[in-house]
Amino acid sequence: MNEPAYKNLLTYKYAVLIYDLNKEFITRFVSGMENMRQRQQMDQAARSSKQCIVEGAMQGTSLKGYIKMLGVSRGSWEELLEDYKDIARLGKIEIWDKEILRREMRLRRFRIFVKDTDPLPPTPPLPPSLELSVNTMIDLITRTNFLLDQQKRSLEEKFLKEGGYTENLYKKRREVRGF
Repeated sequence: MNEPAYKNLLTYKYAVLIYDLNKEFITRFVSGMENMRQRQQMDQAARSSKQCIVEGAMQGTSLKGYIKMLGVSRGSWEELLEDYKDIARLGKIEIWDKEILRREMRLRRFRIFVKDTDPLPPTPPLPPSLELSVNTMIDLITRTNFLLDQQKRSLEEKFLKEGGYTENLYKKRREVRGF
């Protein structure tokens, strides 16, 4: 049985990675009854982001629906990103620029796939420190947001050039009727 095409999307692969690492993060660093609501919100934002990519891709006939679901996914990632920035701010943790972060990740051999053709690897564990973990999550979500923006833009261009499913059915029905 063939895998669904969305499983080859880099945005989906990042979504799985972020979802898994977010689970680990909230278990390790956002503990206690007083943080239960935050844990639930962060978990749901990560889950929703991943699942919206799947739902949009599997709509099959509705390119417009796919574009909409990518927007919902993007919004949920932005919500989760803001949670990580709040954790950094409240914990007085510096948010690193991407060069520092990439150097730290290389030093720790934290591998991230870079091509659609790369298989989905097992999720590596989060770094042990809160500072590096927060910065890793911020970087991963930021990358995913960039990729989602690109994917959404590409689908919007396709929609403008080719039209949507209903529009194309109407054109075919007019052709069949000789209009």
